[in-house]
Amino acid sequence: MTESLAAGALAALADPTRQAIIERLRRAPVSVEEIARGLPVSRPAVSQHLAVLRQHGLVSQRREGRRQVYRLDPAGLVAVRQYVEALWEDVLSAFAEAARQEASALDLREGER
Repeated sequence: MTESLAAGALAALADPTRQAIIERLRRAPVSVEEIARGLPVSRPAVSQHLAVLRQHGLVSQRREGRRQVYRLDPAGLVAVRQYVEALWEDVLSAFAEAARQEASALDLREGER
């Protein structure tokens, strides 16, 4: 996933309503009506949030009779995970380098004593 695609997906996940939708979809694929139950937004608003999540590859939908059933899209979620893991690897590498530099500085100071 490119940085811009990951940024869009992460921005989509930043919204609390979308987070609640993702949490509901973690349990099982469900319809818009089922997702909207208990959320503090209207069914049309839930549909708009689902459209954003679909746009960023985080959920998919399929028709079952007259209902649209939504589920998490593993491909989109794997791509976000890979992006975040790459960031984490950069952070760990920077930390390791800082620790090496600090150790070298301590060695130099101890050698001066």
